[in-house]
Amino acid sequence: MTAQDTALQRSYEIRTYGCQMNVHDSERLAGLLEDAGYVRAPEGADGADVVVFNTCAVRENADNRLYGNLGQLVPKKDARPGMQIAVGGCLAQKDRDTIVKRAPWVDVVFGTHNIGQLPVLLERARIADEAQVEIVESLETFPSTLPSRRESAYAAWVAISVGCNNTCTFCIVPALRGKEKDRRPGDVLAEVEALVAEGVVEVTLLGQNVNAYGSDIGDREAFGKLLRATGAVEGLERVRFTSPHPRDFTDDVIAAMAETPNVMHQLHMPLQSGSDRVLKAMRRSYRQDRYLGIIEKVRAAMPDAAITTDIIVGFPGETEEDFEKTLEVVRRARFAQAFTFQYSKRPGTPAAEMDGQIPKAVVQQRYERLVALQDEISWEENKKQVGRTVEVLVAEGEGRKDDATRRLSGRAPDNRLVHFARPDQEPEQEIRPGDMVTVEITYGAPHHLLAERPPLAVRRTRAGDAWERRQGAAAAKPAGVMLGLPTIGAPAPAPEQAATGGCALG
Repeated sequence: MTAQDTALQRSYEIRTYGCQMNVHDSERLAGLLEDAGYVRAPEGADGADVVVFNTCAVRENADNRLYGNLGQLVPKKDARPGMQIAVGGCLAQKDRDTIVKRAPWVDVVFGTHNIGQLPVLLERARIADEAQVEIVESLETFPSTLPSRRESAYAAWVAISVGCNNTCTFCIVPALRGKEKDRRPGDVLAEVEALVAEGVVEVTLLGQNVNAYGSDIGDREAFGKLLRATGAVEGLERVRFTSPHPRDFTDDVIAAMAETPNVMHQLHMPLQSGSDRVLKAMRRSYRQDRYLGIIEKVRAAMPDAAITTDIIVGFPGETEEDFEKTLEVVRRARFAQAFTFQYSKRPGTPAAEMDGQIPKAVVQQRYERLVALQDEISWEENKKQVGRTVEVLVAEGEGRKDDATRRLSGRAPDNRLVHFARPDQEPEQEIRPGDMVTVEITYGAPHHLLAERPPLAVRRTRAGDAWERRQGAAAAKPAGVMLGLPTIGAPAPAPEQAATGGCALG
């Protein structure tokens, strides 16, 4: 009996924690399982035959959270003969045999380098009736060569590298993901072209340190060249990337962004701290002047660019003066948005053993001050968008109140979230996720924009056609094996965002 026969009619569920790379890996895990004959459990279903945890080792109390969730599955597994539980991702790579010792009901443990082995390991565990633990130390297969179940009909992650060569003292990811390994440009472009042929109109190039691409071949301008080449793919309307590192961010990348029409004027540039002293302790190889210099160059080349960042508050040894320097950078950079994190110890990182750990109350107070400042700036920057006409890529799931407010939602080219009014009269053809609408911004809120009048224009796209095909395919599935509705929208952050931006790709 083959794995395909064994898995026939068996359902799966994947629970993802952490950064965008984990989200992308989960698409691959879903593709592998469906290739082996499993079907996705319907939304809201009470249980699946296989539950996979794709874990993060970065988030505070990640292990306690995992074991708590695993414990909740014990009665379900007891009541469901043949149910299997698998644990993968960064925490699995780090803890290895500890997982089955603490949770002996787990069937499979696999690491970040061998996600392609999941179906085989599940089959081995079923036949042997014992846990299978397989962790390898280096990448076996580049994830993007594996089957995939893309969560979006129009937007896709495309990994251009895995691993990281940096040694940030707060980050454990390099130890778990390994040294940086780049894909060949031709392989990246072939994947992009295949996605566009399927209806995708937006891709996000993904890497732990995306603009270090080419370092293993000694070409410092390889990422800029890849941006231009990706932008030249016919039919591709939007190109994004995440996350760059200030150390490797070069002028040719700014030029590629400014000169390639479909590369969006949006940049996520992790800051982490505005204090040179703290940056040195973090082992971040840039200083405040270098960081602000990059921002100035980006704005000179692209005045409309929306810049976002990551900031850690309360790193060991951070003084009030250090924190004030972070606030200074925030005021000068005027970020569209900042992902702010309170520092917490990560076992296995140098920072966890540093002197000068900051009391929780002090960290909390600084965090609240930073959030208040950034919210004020975000609102001011969004108010400047009022009166602009923008083309919005329509999404599904971006606007939680859309049904109640009779709105639709999507992303502007600079990645700002836009809620817009439905047409007074329904157009001849329904507006679908993946279609493009032109709207005038009438109000800027701290975290989104509103277009309170109906769209000025609607452009139906191949992406909308692809979404419609998915809907039809899902509806045609017989009860019990529904794949569930796809999540439509720009590739979204994982449900559990990593606790420090440096480990969340940057």
